[in-house]
Amino acid sequence: MILPTGTWTAYNDFGGANHYFGVEGPGRDEPSPVLSLERPWTRGMVWLPAGAPRICADPAPEMGDAPRYPMKEWAFANGFGQYYAAAGWAQYDRHFVLWAEKEGYALDMITQTDLHYLPELLDGYPCVTIIGHDEYWTWEMREAIERYVESGGRLARFGANFLWQIRLEEDGKRQVCHKFKAIHKDPIAGTGRTHLMTSAWEDRNVRWPGASTVGVNGAHGLYASWGGFAPNGQKGFTVYRPEHWAFAGTGLHYADIFGDKQHIFAYEVDGLDYTFRNGLPFPVPADGQPETIEILAMAPAVLAEDEPQGEGFRYYVRSSDHEGLVECLTGEITPEGLARYKYGSGMMVHMTRGKGEVLTAATCEWVMGLKRGDPFTQRITRNILDRFTSSTPAVPREKRA
Repeated sequence: MILPTGTWTAYNDFGGANHYFGVEGPGRDEPSPVLSLERPWTRGMVWLPAGAPRICADPAPEMGDAPRYPMKEWAFANGFGQYYAAAGWAQYDRHFVLWAEKEGYALDMITQTDLHYLPELLDGYPCVTIIGHDEYWTWEMREAIERYVESGGRLARFGANFLWQIRLEEDGKRQVCHKFKAIHKDPIAGTGRTHLMTSAWEDRNVRWPGASTVGVNGAHGLYASWGGFAPNGQKGFTVYRPEHWAFAGTGLHYADIFGDKQHIFAYEVDGLDYTFRNGLPFPVPADGQPETIEILAMAPAVLAEDEPQGEGFRYYVRSSDHEGLVECLTGEITPEGLARYKYGSGMMVHMTRGKGEVLTAATCEWVMGLKRGDPFTQRITRNILDRFTSSTPAVPREKRA
């Protein structure tokens, strides 16, 4: 099990700054592109009391309600880090570990920093799993995962938001990510190492889409089920290929929705550009995207908050990420680009790569299906882990016509 400590670090605001806010810029109010990995974790990333609000809208708003962000209200009222709900052991990984150990699965754990510097740690394991929110990766981490899968390993990813490239510097003591400003601020932009620029993986200057590694892309997914991001959305996955082995024993049918009562489809999700043929979704071919990807289940997502107005209406993210990603992907912010990338999806996909295989359930909140006792989410998770920890070899699918 790989703990997504790159994302933990990005949201850790101990000391007053992270990759989302800080004291940079002329107004001393911009995010910090350089973070220390030697800081303590902010309050809420390691431990949370029962009942701490999650990001998913719960309960769903009534018609005419102003958007609420209860995790922020609770954090400020109770002295917790304002980003506690976005990442960390307490919010995601802990719930999976408790469930997995209860089910009899033996887990060894490493951090992403371990993976970066010691990729051989994966050798000999039949399965690697990643949970929750894994937004930030280095080039070296991805290379390690792809080598592992190609040599016969299995990756089970129950998480989402595979979006940003980071660099580790000073022997892993500093994490660097310039994000939307990378083309202007990252010192390696415009050099022979521009592919290592700390921007989105789908940035036109980086060009290594996440689908190459995990089967889905961050910029084709994004937000669902909170704030102004489809707060009354379905909060579960719609099944499209119930005959797949991942659904064995569930009794799920085509067009069934699972996990909605437990709100597993929420916060941030990953997807692909897709098309429908005869009622089934297929990935639209793209550079760097494996041809073996099969879409098993999905639901819609959005990249910008809808902003109806009224008394007390305030919005959190608004369109800032939408505009920033459009500029990363196309080089400029235009009405055409904003329209093209306004909507996304969250997907459950399976793919083979070399001798190995990958199954991604691309939603941050998958663990809530385990914690809250959804029988479908639990059975699907068992099916994946049982297959991936067995000696059954991965069988490559034939390429689609």
